[in-house]
Amino acid sequence: MPKKAGINLLSSKHSSFLERFINWTLTIGRVVVILTELVALSAFLYRFSLDQQLIDLHSKIKQEQAIVAYLKDSEATYRNLQDRLSVADNFSQIGESRVKIFKDIIAFAPSGIIFDELNLTNDRLRINASVYSISSLSSFVNSIKKYDQIDKVLIDKIQNKASVGILTVTINATLKNTLKNKAYATQSR
Repeated sequence: MPKKAGINLLSSKHSSFLERFINWTLTIGRVVVILTELVALSAFLYRFSLDQQLIDLHSKIKQEQAIVAYLKDSEATYRNLQDRLSVADNFSQIGESRVKIFKDIIAFAPSGIIFDELNLTNDRLRINASVYSISSLSSFVNSIKKYDQIDKVLIDKIQNKASVGILTVTINATLKNTLKNKAYATQSR
């Protein structure tokens, strides 16, 4: 069998600088292309993991939204209860002195007085009442004047309803500063 002879157009014995530079550039070029493809492939695969995380987060958000929607009515009830408890607490702090004043005013009333309205604000007490006799009215007004929580008493209106034998009266009283200060301090909290 005949021997195959190889033809080499480039002589390897005398490699020039240009040949070595071309070989080196081609080798580095191949490495850069391979590294670039690896980075692109890893970014592509990382994108799949990010998409999966995004899908998981969306499903978790939908679950949490369903829970929040389910508990919305309970939350509204709870907040309403908290608000009412807060109002009750505020009222209990200033309400004790108000209740005491109401009880005392009612206790001052002799027989023959019917209260139509008792209105107590921070600094004023307004009483609308029906009275069967003037002596009952004067006794009641004198008791209110002597009461330690009342500063001034003013009878605004007296109406005589002779057809039914009743006097209707409107009494305004100014409270002393101690009750006003307590009410103001409680409201400003």
